[in-house]
Formats: sequence, structure tokens, C-alpha cells
Amino acid sequence: MILFNLLETQLTRVHSFQEMIKKASVYRHPLANHLMDPEVQKESGEDGDDRTVVAEIMRRCFVPAFVTTIPWEGFHFAGHEIRINEAMDCYGAVVWPSALVLCYFLETNVKQYNLVDKNVIEIGAGTGLVSIVASLLGAHVTATDLPELLGNLQYNISRNTKTKAKHLPQVKELSWGVALDKNFPRASINFDYILAADVVYAHPFLEELLVTFDHLCKETTVILWVMKFRLEKENKFVDRFEQLFDLEEISSFPSLNIKLYKAMKKNQKSACYPQRRMWKAKPISGRLLL
Repeated sequence: MILFNLLETQLTRVHSFQEMIKKASVYRHPLANHLMDPEVQKESGEDGDDRTVVAEIMRRCFVPAFVTTIPWEGFHFAGHEIRINEAMDCYGAVVWPSALVLCYFLETNVKQYNLVDKNVIEIGAGTGLVSIVASLLGAHVTATDLPELLGNLQYNISRNTKTKAKHLPQVKELSWGVALDKNFPRASINFDYILAADVVYAHPFLEELLVTFDHLCKETTVILWVMKFRLEKENKFVDRFEQLFDLEEISSFPSLNIKLYKAMKKNQKSACYPQRRMWKAKPISGRLLL
């Protein structure tokens, strides 16, 4: 009887500890942290569509029920469970809210933006979540980032796409504005889509980023770009971007300060791509209507 009581007490402690870790892990996610802010809730109180979609995106996220030596987060996209290893000491090795928004958009708009057998490149791929989802949706994916991030990027992509994806994704180094003609010759690149999530922030390489966008784009290439607005620098970059590209806002998430854009090179739009239509955040059976 004493042994039983001791075992019951120990199990209760373990359960309580696991619940504590779950809560701590969920709150660690930038999106969850942001949504819990009382000021954010107050500001977005009347934006029902925004809050509904954000809540749906959050339901795709899960966390370990116990402490792990390597921090990771889990996601449900494209009919698969995706597990992403993170590094909390590096901006590019954390899953940010913009990536979740882009993944959800790709999954819920497969008719308008069909990625099957399309050539797709992601710049600033970070942990690789967006590239993984694009790959699971049938695309030929090239995931790119700085050399110091490629190890974790390759691990996450291999772990989550091997035997699951139609085409094996590639991982390549891409330092914005550096050796573009050598590593990505214009004559050989033909990307249908460029994906970018939260690549604009307080860094000194915005002009190089613009050059990289321009280099990788053909006249029919579509850029799907999600950005969180933090500083005035983001607005200035958008103004500069619009000098080279036709830019349209597909959707906005006021509670997150996030906007989703579609862009193509100026004056060279192709009729084979969808015409401008706003992405209305009205979920029906877990999907969004355009």
C-alpha cells in the first residue's frame, strides 16, 4: 500500500511537470506570446476574421510534452506531422509567425497556387518549414540560406520529406547579392515561385535582398512574400520594392502586424497566373476562401 501511494505521488508529480513544460513551451512560441498580449487582444478585438484564422494556424502547432536536449516544435501541414529543430540563439533557426502564415496559405490555396511539379525557391529558409510544406505539396524545392544555417536546414528538410515528398528538395547556400551569376546563372534558373517569410528586418542587407529578388525572377515568376512590420525600415523597403515589382496585398493580419503579398516583375505579368483576388480570411471546414 505504501509502495502504491509513493508510485501514485510520483506519477502525479510527473504529470504536473509535463503540463508545466507544455505551457512553457507553448508560451515560448512568438505567435502565442504575441496573441497573449492584452494590448494586442484589445486592438484586434473587432477583427473576427483575423483572430479566427490565427487561431486555426495555432491549432496546427504542437510542442514536446517533456524536456528535450534539442528544442523543437511540431506542426501539422499538408497532411503530415512536421517536426522542426530550432536554435534559440539564432534568428534564422527559429520558426517565426510569418512562416506559419505562408504555410497555411499554401496549403489552403492549392487550386489557385498549385505547386505540383513547379520549380520553387525559398530565400531565407531558416528552419525550412516553408520549404518542407512546399515540397510536401509536390514542388521541386530549392531551400536557401546562409552557410551557418545549412546544417540544421538540411536536417529538418531531410527528416520531414524523405519518402514523403514527390521530389527530393535541394539545400543551397545563398548569401544575398553575393556570387549570384556564379551560383544561380540566369540562363539556367527558371523558378515558378519565390517564397519568402520575414526576410526583411533590422539588417544592413536590404539592397542586396532586392538585387537577389530581381536576379531570381523571370517574367512569369510569382513571389509569395509574408512580412511582419516592426520598424519604418519595412515600409521603406516595400516602397523600394514597388519600383521594380508589381506588388499586391493578398491578406493582412492586423493582430500580428503581418501582411501577405504577391509580386511579379513590372510590366511583364503573365495571363496564366491568377488575377488579383483578395484572400478573405473566412475558414470553412478548415480552409480559406479566395
